[in-house]
Amino acid sequence: MTDKIRLALIAGGRSGERDVSLKGAEGVLAALDPARYQISQYDPATDLVRLAADARDLDVAFILLHGPLGEDGTMQGFLDLLDLPYQGSGVLGSALAMDKHLAKTIYRTAGLPVANWLTLKSPDEKPAEEIIEQLGLPIVIKPVSQGSSLGMSIARSLEDVDKGLARAFAVDQQVMVEEFIKGREITAGVLGNSELTALPLVEIIPDEKYDFFDYDAKYEEEGATEICPAPVDRETETIARRYGVMAHQALQLRGYSRTDMIIDRQNQLYLIETNTIPGMTPTSLFPQAAETHGLSFSALLDQLIDLALEKN
Repeated sequence: MTDKIRLALIAGGRSGERDVSLKGAEGVLAALDPARYQISQYDPATDLVRLAADARDLDVAFILLHGPLGEDGTMQGFLDLLDLPYQGSGVLGSALAMDKHLAKTIYRTAGLPVANWLTLKSPDEKPAEEIIEQLGLPIVIKPVSQGSSLGMSIARSLEDVDKGLARAFAVDQQVMVEEFIKGREITAGVLGNSELTALPLVEIIPDEKYDFFDYDAKYEEEGATEICPAPVDRETETIARRYGVMAHQALQLRGYSRTDMIIDRQNQLYLIETNTIPGMTPTSLFPQAAETHGLSFSALLDQLIDLALEKN
């Protein structure tokens, strides 16, 4: 018999972000207080049957999966069937946020600013010349339902468009093509269930060798400089934090989220996407914002787990 919270740490999985997930799990394991938690780790690639068998002896799950089959509502639905609470958004919110086309449609309906875009279901659906005529150059090409910028590129020529579409369709069945907004990238974190806290903004500055904040810039050492709080004027800060909360609410999210945005040269904001399971190493963007707000990494994890148990 134990008074500890029996926690299932779920990491790994079968998406292209498996390694990122496992690295995050190392940081979470190191930060969770062993006096408070009894932790069992599960990898969905191999351990779903064991997780189902153990569920009645567990109190809560911490999902640390990114991309398809983890961040898109599938794991959330599995845990709902097991009646095992978990941190973060449920099936609906997770699925909506993971689908970049649906998320941007919802942003626009909610009055949030987004770049113009179109979504393709095959590489032959629309000729590159027609795409360029509609959206101009450069344009951003990315899979609809992937994370960590996997399969993403910026096309600056007709040839780039064809190559970018092939690259994106190699990892997804639908591809988004959108206007390229040149500017500064920031991210706005939100924390809470019924009462939401907008966390300090983080600015992301990729190393000059990268065209944008791609997979390598995200995860290679010194791939990017991250500044928290972001050095923006008070009005931009207020608007960006409000947009983060609005996106969180519009997508029916809970627990926490992180919405990425671009500030263009006219100081206008455009939403890019919302992450329902942000990176969770101690130096990831969301934990950085939480620390600036006054929550250590361990305290942030405790609060996310408390929120999971609260919503249950």
